[in-house]
This record gives sequence, C-alpha cells and structure tokens, in this order.
Amino acid sequence: MIIDIHGHYTTEPSQLTRFRQAQLAALENGDSAPQLENIRDDELRESVEQNQLRILRERGGDLMIFSPRASGMGHHVPDPATAVAWARSSNDLVARIADLYPEHFAGVCQLPQTPGGSQDDVVAELRRCVGERGFVGANLNPDPSGGNWTSPPLTDPYWFPVYEALVELDVPAMVHVSSSCNPNFHALGAHYLNADTSAFMQFLEGNLFERFPTLRLVIPHGGGAVPYHWGRYRGLAMRNGWQDPAELLRNVFFDTCVYHQPGIDLLTRVIPVENILFASEMLGAVRGADPETGIEWDDTKKYLDGATLDDGQRQAIFEGNARRVYPRLDARLMEAGR
Repeated sequence: MIIDIHGHYTTEPSQLTRFRQAQLAALENGDSAPQLENIRDDELRESVEQNQLRILRERGGDLMIFSPRASGMGHHVPDPATAVAWARSSNDLVARIADLYPEHFAGVCQLPQTPGGSQDDVVAELRRCVGERGFVGANLNPDPSGGNWTSPPLTDPYWFPVYEALVELDVPAMVHVSSSCNPNFHALGAHYLNADTSAFMQFLEGNLFERFPTLRLVIPHGGGAVPYHWGRYRGLAMRNGWQDPAELLRNVFFDTCVYHQPGIDLLTRVIPVENILFASEMLGAVRGADPETGIEWDDTKKYLDGATLDDGQRQAIFEGNARRVYPRLDARLMEAGR
C-alpha cells in the first residue's frame, strides 16, 4: 500500500470560497455572520475525481491523508468566532470527502487558531474532528500571525493544551503554516520552508519531548533546511550543551515533499528511514512538470523509486511509517482488512 500523508483540498467547490469572502466582508462591515451555501455530494465528488483522486490512482497511490487548503487557513484573522466557523466548515467538507471515499481519503483537521488567541477553541475543534468525524491528525500552525512570528515558540507552555489533547487522542500534528502577510516572505517559497526549519530549531533548543514523550510531530516539505544542514544542528547542539538532534527523532518525522531527485537522495541519506513518510502535497504548491525530466514536480514516488533504497525501506516510507505515526489510520485500515 502507498499512503500519501500530505494532501490538501485545493479544489473546493466555489461555495466555500464565497463563504470565506462573505466572512471577511462581514467582519469589515460589522454585518452578521454568513452561512455556507449547500454543497451537494455530487459537487464534492466532481471536485476530487478529476483532481486528487485521479492523480493518486494514476501514480499508484492508495490513500491520501487529506486536509483543508493550508494557505487558506487564514489564522492571521483575529476574530475567534470567525476562525471557529471557518475551521468547522472547511473540516466538515474534508470529512464528507473521506466519508464518500473511505478507501482513498482520511481527514486531518484545520484548527481555529488566531494570533495570541486562547487554545480552548483549538482543542475543542481537534476533539470534535477526531472524536466525531474520524480524523486521524491535525495541522498545527506555529505562526498564526502569518509571517510576523508573534506567537511563543512551540516549546512554550502556551501550546501545552494542544499537545495534551494530541497525546490523549493519540494523533500526530503536522507543523504547517498558512498564508504569509509579510511581503518579505513568499508563502510557498520562503514562509513554508522557514517555518519547517524554525520549528526544528525550537525543538532542539527546548525540552518539549521530556514533558510529552509520546507526542508525534511531522515537519513537512522534507524538513525545510534541516537535512541539508544536519551538521550545523549537531555542531550547535554540542557547542551549547543541547540534546543531540538525533534525539528529536523519537518524536519528529519528515515528509517527502521534495521536488527533485538530489533532494530526495539527500533526505534519505541524512534522516533515518523510520522517520520519513511518503507525501506529495498534491495538489499544492508546485504544479506542472520539470522540463528537464518530464516528471511532474510533485510526483515524489518517482524520486523515491529512483533513490538507493531496498524493498523494506521503501515499504516503510510508503506505508509502514505512516501506520505507526498515525495509529488511528492504522486501526481503520486493519478493521477494513488492509
């Protein structure tokens, strides 16, 4: 089985876009909160059957862990009620996709974060999505301000209520930012990768996993700069008396959203195989094909097929690691005889 742990619902029906626009307009004008228009099941089917589902099948994939559009989470909008309504609406559409195609999609939730906001609503939505909608994980934004980095580091007690819920529910979180409001940081080319790298550095400086030894966090996009600069992190740790970065690998995992062969080769040489989970971020940041190779940028299976790995290592990356890091997904698959 091939499990893609990083897919986004970037082909949502237009009703969801109109709802978000109406939300933001209502905030600006002081109007009452809008309601999401009805979206039929056939509209949901159409939105994925010619997009994520078609491509997943064409590339030999079996199941995608699916979450709302990352750049659309919009956590920089400070109104808590708006954040809750937006997260619930986005998550419920993902849940409906997973219900329509249980063999091919499993949900990961958007959380109603706001800059400096309370974690009560965040935890409540996490519990709802896992307990009532069958989700297997969550996306946690380390920078709800959208590129201005006003929140405490991920090792700060501010985040502990979320971690406590993740541990209790036995689900991982992917550390994934949303859009950038700072013109210095292009969302897809800088902000995302900066956040991946910054999150790992925060973990290295702190002792988060001493307090939460069973917490599992996934850093996407191949870990940003982390694999490339592994020696720097080891050297900094020795110089400052921090834990060795390898110790973080009991709790921190990396996906394969790296869009060229040398990058995948580096990732699989530096990071232990048991800490790498197959992912494509399809349909996401980079679309189209590399004109030099003819390979679609996000067809990361081809890069893993070309990497120096044995069959057991490939099986771990394509399936085994995902089932271990996402135990609720594993339980669901086992119940279905998969």
